[in-house]
Amino acid sequence: MNDSKHAQSVLDSAAAFRAQAEGVRAEPDRLRALAAAQYEAVRDSQVADQVRAMPVDRLRDAAPNLRLGRLKAAGYHTVADVQAAGLARLDAAPGIGHQSAVLVLRAARELVEALTRDTAVRLDPDRPERGHTQLLQLMSKLRRATQLVAPLHDPISDVLTRVDDDVRLAARATSRVRMLFSFKKNRQATLDALDRLRELLGSRDVVALRAVDTQLRVPDLDQRALWRDYELDAAAYNTVLADLAGLAGTEVLPDRSAARGFVPEDIEREVENTRLDTSLLTVSLRGYQAFGARFVLARKRVIIGDEMGLGKTIEAIAVMASLAADGRRGFLVVCPASVVVNWVNEIARHSGLVPHRLHGAGRDAAVGEWRKQGGVGVTTFGTLPKLELPRRLRPALVVVDEAHFVKNPDTQRSKAVNAVVQRAERALLLTGTPMENRVEEFRTLVSYLQPNIAARSGGNDALVGAKAFRRVVAPVYLRRNQEDVLGELPELLEVEDWVEFGPQDRQAYREAVRAGNLMAMRRAAYDPGTPEGSAKLERLLEIVEESRDNGWKVVVFSYFLDVLASVAEHVGPDAFGPLTGSTSAEARQTLVDDFTAREDHAVLVSQIEAGGVGLNIQAASVVIIAEPQWKPSTEEQAIARCHRMGQTRKVHVHRLLVKDSVDVQVQEIRDHKTLLFDEYARESDTKHAHKGALDTEVSVEKQVVLAEQQRLGL
Repeated sequence: MNDSKHAQSVLDSAAAFRAQAEGVRAEPDRLRALAAAQYEAVRDSQVADQVRAMPVDRLRDAAPNLRLGRLKAAGYHTVADVQAAGLARLDAAPGIGHQSAVLVLRAARELVEALTRDTAVRLDPDRPERGHTQLLQLMSKLRRATQLVAPLHDPISDVLTRVDDDVRLAARATSRVRMLFSFKKNRQATLDALDRLRELLGSRDVVALRAVDTQLRVPDLDQRALWRDYELDAAAYNTVLADLAGLAGTEVLPDRSAARGFVPEDIEREVENTRLDTSLLTVSLRGYQAFGARFVLARKRVIIGDEMGLGKTIEAIAVMASLAADGRRGFLVVCPASVVVNWVNEIARHSGLVPHRLHGAGRDAAVGEWRKQGGVGVTTFGTLPKLELPRRLRPALVVVDEAHFVKNPDTQRSKAVNAVVQRAERALLLTGTPMENRVEEFRTLVSYLQPNIAARSGGNDALVGAKAFRRVVAPVYLRRNQEDVLGELPELLEVEDWVEFGPQDRQAYREAVRAGNLMAMRRAAYDPGTPEGSAKLERLLEIVEESRDNGWKVVVFSYFLDVLASVAEHVGPDAFGPLTGSTSAEARQTLVDDFTAREDHAVLVSQIEAGGVGLNIQAASVVIIAEPQWKPSTEEQAIARCHRMGQTRKVHVHRLLVKDSVDVQVQEIRDHKTLLFDEYARESDTKHAHKGALDTEVSVEKQVVLAEQQRLGL
């Protein structure tokens, strides 16, 4: 091959590579446009179905003064009929006239436009419609393309710039005449450019990019595998779905004030002006999550009290990733032992940060690795007081998960947490239940971060009303609720299943009351251990059977080990667990993973205090609470393990309760505490000061036993 032909071959290869690289770089945008178009098609189909079923009387929503009698008489009974007719046919109909026809069509158009803005696409794995499957397929490809291409976007741009420069210089080599009559300096520049192009085309970077191009062209997933992938990673898919809804002009964004936790305007402006670097994240953030991460960066020492299931872990990881991208080092997470594995997995899965487990055997050596390599140290409340941290260590950020565990400032773990928080540049407390029984407990958490604000939020603030209380703590506290920010979250259906004692368990209950044994009173409805003699066990197994028929997964929560053992025995081979307080962190995560991986019906039995904290159990859509709990937060946390970001089905919650039993009083106490929390931890007004909620649990338990003994004459 002569020199000019060789040069042309190199330039042809460079042009082919350039087209391939451009295609790889543009693939996410191409797929996003296709997915957005498919989203619009699915949404418009849903709107069309609604319009076909919408009576013509609904036109009055857009034009209250319309007279519709003659329209109906002419055979136009739905809004779709009016749309299909058009101006000419309506104008020609008896008694309608041109002006009325124009008004009617305008009202129909406005109604359909409003319906289109308000209609969001929801994916239902139990009803995998064809259009939804096609949309999900495009979303699957888009997610894959984004993960593969995003890290390469800037390098590809740099390479293409170099290719373009060298191609311009090397073009002279395709003509022997031009090379012959070029200055020596120009000939050498041309030859150097050809050499660089040859070297580039044979480099590992080009090989890697071509491998990415091959990976982008994988075949479609079959429908079963596709919908299964959605169920396993619905949170990520629904984040993409929310982005597509925005591109399609569907107004599914949450209320701005609610998504920002009703913070004052000056704080909102400060947060909005704070930069969040997501370059080390491998997951997309919802709008409210990005705001939460910016809130932490702006305010430095805060509580994120988002309702359970909104992704507080991701918000914390986003803060650490942003600080790390800015050169900060030394991040520490303190959490219950049960969720150490989850934190380690989530950090590695969703960011470029390296997690270090500072717990268990070898924890001191792990501290050394963490200090040397950087990344995120993850330890537990129990380990922290024993952890040998360098005296001069000042972490860039300390994250305290399930921070209500340190609500009592006098405990060893609380003192250890407070000590490391005081040393840190920034601190973030995470809790879905910042105030369980007492407003004072919330003030304690605030005192770890901003003592001056805690001092200002005194007892009088708690009594004068929720808004006054929220105003005082606004600089340090951010909370959002599920219904405000997760438009795609399936419905939560809560049912109180009241049953009556049978002869056997009634006798067991009376004996427990006579003995003043509250624990035996609370589980007496399971006492005989057989469905025929146990009021609650019989109903529980009926719910499990119904769930099996529907292919739903179930989680049964109880405080009592013997109740869980009985449930597991009667459920049989479909039972997973029990998951208890003695189950190791690794075993808990493995149990939940195996339960999730099971494609059909299964039942996970768990102690409510163990399984109700830190674990993600979105695979279950039925929750059975075997007996009422003293604190509303205990039940809410358990339910939130299932009804959270990533849930794909309606969640059915069954609270099993026995009439004429201690359950009635415990339920009343639980509801009273829920009211207290709603008033102060959420955006609302208070009408009463709930002094009774300050009673200790011990005194309440004694009162309950005495009340039952008096009621039964025992």
